[in-house]
Amino acid sequence: MKVLPKLFPWFLLALFGAEMVAVLLPRKDGEYHVNEFGRLPVQLNGRVQPFDSAARNALLQIRGTGAVPLEEAPAWRFWRHGRKLNATEWLLEVAARPEVADTRPAFLIHHAELLGELRLQDKGVRKAGLRYYTFAELQPFLGEINEQALKAGEVKSAERTAFQKQVLKLANALELYQRLKFTLQPAGVPDFARMVADFQRDLGPALAAAQASQSSQDFDRQALERIAEPRREFRRMARWGYIQTVPPAGAAQPRDRWQTLGVSLLESDPDGQVHPAALYLATMATAYGQRNPEAFNSAVAGYRQWLAPRCERELRKGRAEFYFNRVKPFLHALIIYLGAFLLAGGALLAFALSRNWSEALRRSAFYLVLLAGTVHTFGLVFRMALEGRPPVTNLYSSAIFIGWGVVLLGLILERLYRVALGSVVAAFAGFVSLIIAHNLALGGDTMEMLRAVLDSNFWLTAHVVTITLGYSATFAAGLLAALYLLLGVLTPLLAQPLGAEEAGAPAAPGKTPPLLGQALETMVYGIVCFATLFNFLGTVLGGIWADQAWGRFWGWDPKENGALMVVLWNAFILHVRSGRLLRERGFMGLVVFGNIVTSFSWFGVNLLGVGLHSYGFMESGLKWLLFFMGSQLAIILVGLLPLRRWRSFRAGAGSPPAG
Repeated sequence: MKVLPKLFPWFLLALFGAEMVAVLLPRKDGEYHVNEFGRLPVQLNGRVQPFDSAARNALLQIRGTGAVPLEEAPAWRFWRHGRKLNATEWLLEVAARPEVADTRPAFLIHHAELLGELRLQDKGVRKAGLRYYTFAELQPFLGEINEQALKAGEVKSAERTAFQKQVLKLANALELYQRLKFTLQPAGVPDFARMVADFQRDLGPALAAAQASQSSQDFDRQALERIAEPRREFRRMARWGYIQTVPPAGAAQPRDRWQTLGVSLLESDPDGQVHPAALYLATMATAYGQRNPEAFNSAVAGYRQWLAPRCERELRKGRAEFYFNRVKPFLHALIIYLGAFLLAGGALLAFALSRNWSEALRRSAFYLVLLAGTVHTFGLVFRMALEGRPPVTNLYSSAIFIGWGVVLLGLILERLYRVALGSVVAAFAGFVSLIIAHNLALGGDTMEMLRAVLDSNFWLTAHVVTITLGYSATFAAGLLAALYLLLGVLTPLLAQPLGAEEAGAPAAPGKTPPLLGQALETMVYGIVCFATLFNFLGTVLGGIWADQAWGRFWGWDPKENGALMVVLWNAFILHVRSGRLLRERGFMGLVVFGNIVTSFSWFGVNLLGVGLHSYGFMESGLKWLLFFMGSQLAIILVGLLPLRRWRSFRAGAGSPPAG
C-alpha cells in the first residue's frame, strides 16, 4: 500500500482513542461542587447508589433522557449541543429550587389523543418530533390526569388502550417528580437548615415536656408547640419522600437500614439529637436554594468527611458508580461501532470494485472494532464489579453481554479471514445490541436488586453465561448468513477469489484459491457448531439451577421451551448440512431463520408475561421484535430468488449457490 492508505487506519484509531482518553480524564467541578454531591451515597430500590444514579434513573423515567436542555441549538448545527442540566443538577433544582425546576421541559408526551384531552397541542417544546412539557404547564391538569389514571388502572394490563397506557405513564412520572421535591427539604420552606437546627435545639425541652405531661405533672406547653410545625413538615417529607438519603445512625443498626430525611427527623434520638446527616443535607438544600455556593460546598465536604469512617464502602461505591455514569462506556462504544460498520462496509465495496483502498478500510474498521470492543469490555467488567454479580442478571445486561459475545466472535473471524466480514458482523451487532440496551434502560434502574432465588448461585451464573454465549453465536451465524444471501443477490462478491492474506493461509499447490462465498459458508458452519454446543450446555445447566431453585429439572416453562427451540433448530441445521439435504443457499436460509427463533426465545417469551423466570416485560418492544422477524423473513425471501437473479452467480465463478 501507499503511504496514505497505510497511515489512514492509525489516524482513525488515534482520533477515536484520543476522544476516549478525554472522556476518561477527571473533570473539575464548577462554582457549586455538584459532582461531589452526585457521588454521595443514598439508598433506593434496595441498593446503595450515588445521588447521580438516583437522579439519572428518575429523569430517564420522566423524560426519557439523561439531561435536561437549557437551550435548543438550531437543527442545522447538528455538531453543537445547547447547554444542558445534567441529572444531578436537575435533582438539586427539583429538591431545592422547585420554582425553577417547574419551568424545565421535563415531561415527554407524544400521544396525540392525550395531548388533545389535556389541550396541550400548542404548548411545550418540540424536539426531533417529540413534545416536552414543564410541570407548570401540566399542573392545572393534575386532577384530570389522576382521574384518567385511576380509570386506566382498573383495566387489566393486556386490555389497556394506547391512551390508557400513556396516561398511566404520565401520572406515574408526575407522582415521581412531586416525590423528588421532598428529597432534601419540604416544598415551600425557605430556610430548612434553620428549621432543623431550631428543631434540634427545642427537641430536648419538648421531650421533657411530653414526659411530664404523661406523668400528669406541670409541663411547658410552648416547648411542645415550638416543634409542632417542624414535625408537620417532617411528616409530609416522610409521606412523600422517595430517596433514602440518611444512613444508619450507629454500628448497631443494619447497614441497609437507610431512611428518607423526613422519617429520620421524625425518629430523632430520644436524647434530643438529630441525625448528623440530616443537618448536613438540610444545609445543602438551603444553601443551594439561596444560591450560596460556599455554604453548599462546605456542607458537601463536611458530610463526606463525616461519612468516611462510618460508610467507607458506600462512599467508595458511590464514587465508582458516579464515574461509570459519567464515562458512559456503552454510549461511546456504540458510536465507535457505527464508525467501524461504515468503514467495514466501505472495505467490502472496495473489495468488489477496486482493491486499492480495501485493505486500508478493512484495517481501519478492524482497529475501531477492537477499540470499541475494549470500551465495551471495560463497561461490562466495571458494571460486574459494581453489582458484584455475573454479567447477565436482567434483560438489559443480557443485551450488553450478547452484543459483546458477537463482537468477540466477529474479531476472531476477521483475524482468520481478512475480508471485513467479521468486522461488519461485530460492528453491526455491537451497535444494535447497545441500542437495544439503551432503550431497555429507559425503564429505570438497570442494577436493581435481585430476588433471592437469582442471587449468588453458581449454577445460575454458569447457566446464564453459557446460554447467552450460545445466543451470541447463533446471532453471529445468522448475521453472516444474511450477508451471504444479500451479497450473493446484490453483488458479485461471493465469486471473488481470496488472496493468501485474506484467506488466512495460501492455497494448497495445484488448488484454486477459495472464493469469498466458500469462506463465508465455512465461517457460518463453524459458528453454528459452537452455538449448538453452548445452547445445549446452557439449557442443561439451566435445568440444574431450576432443580436447586424450584425442585424440578424441567417444567415446560415458556423460557425453557424457548431455549429448547434454539437447541433443536441449531441441531436441525447441522443435520440438514451433514445429510446434504440442502446446499449453501438453503443452509444459509435456515441459519437466518435461527435469528427469529433466538429472538423469540430471548425477547418473545418475556412479552408473554407468564412463566417463572421471564426477566423483563416490554410491551413496547413487540413492534420492534416483529419488525426484526419480518426483516429476517425478507432476507430469506431475497435468498430464494432464482439463481439467474444472483449477481454473484452471473459473475460465473465457482459453483452456484444451489439448494
